[in-house]
Amino acid sequence: MEALRSADEIRDANTRYHDVAAQSYDSKWGIDFGPVGQGQVLGKLSKVLGAELGRGYQRSLEIGAGTGYFTLNLLQAGVVQEATCTDISPGMIRQLADNARRLRLNVRTARADAESLPFPDQTFDIVFGHAVLHHLPNVRRAFAEFHRVLRPGGRIAFAGEPSRAGDRLAALPKRGALTVAPLWRKLIGAGPAPAPGYADVAPARAPAPLQAGSNGASAPKDEGRDLERLVDIHAFAPADLARHARRTGFEEIDVRGEELVANWFGWFNRGLEATADPDQVPMLWRQYAFNGYLVLQRLDERVLEPLLPAALFYNLLLTARKPAPALA
Repeated sequence: MEALRSADEIRDANTRYHDVAAQSYDSKWGIDFGPVGQGQVLGKLSKVLGAELGRGYQRSLEIGAGTGYFTLNLLQAGVVQEATCTDISPGMIRQLADNARRLRLNVRTARADAESLPFPDQTFDIVFGHAVLHHLPNVRRAFAEFHRVLRPGGRIAFAGEPSRAGDRLAALPKRGALTVAPLWRKLIGAGPAPAPGYADVAPARAPAPLQAGSNGASAPKDEGRDLERLVDIHAFAPADLARHARRTGFEEIDVRGEELVANWFGWFNRGLEATADPDQVPMLWRQYAFNGYLVLQRLDERVLEPLLPAALFYNLLLTARKPAPALA
């Protein structure tokens, strides 16, 4: 991960990168706002929230909401009632608002830095995010803000955060894909990608890994490619996330790992697709990549995630609770 000179540069790179990415973000990652998307989001959060998720939350705040993958699916599933979404990127906020209008959902949006949230103390019942903490210059300050805006007894829940060890393991299928890509393109009858671009470099941590290997759309190329190298600031060990939560006053802290073989499969396929002309990748291949990912995701969830240390997995999930006042 490439170092920048200051927190302001990091924020600026994230803003510009996600503005470039916003318009094609949903197509690039195959983001779904139907039953599949709802199932993915509920499945992730149920791992850390358990039965509490079924009881729902009145007021929610999503940090780094992007185009609304988590919040809009949770609203449709009836898990949250009054939703607020923030993102540092105006382009993402506009795309989220468009998605909400299309789905006929009411969402409050605000362009905001996670380290300085424009909300009163004790406003929300849950603060959550997906693939956002690793973009933040000052994670500890952000956790302090999450704690401040939560009501006593409220929860945080974050998913899709890169595991340090899991990220290194994921480099293996990426390199393997580049090695066999010429043969793969020949077998499926696809030409090489027209030019290096947004879809041709290792992606920033973006929504739902079911998207990996499912789509070849790309965004404006040169600026997205240059900025993408600058926006991933952290990879975490499970103890790192737990420490941030503990230092800012949270309790009932739980960090879990998610996705191993599904991740390798997805990154391998995505690495192949990034070398090909997206218009020439057959639909049969896309269906194989998508459905194969779902099968391996279930294998991870049912067999590997309960057995292996969280640090080995590609993604980390975190939940913690803000203490409630003791009853007299």
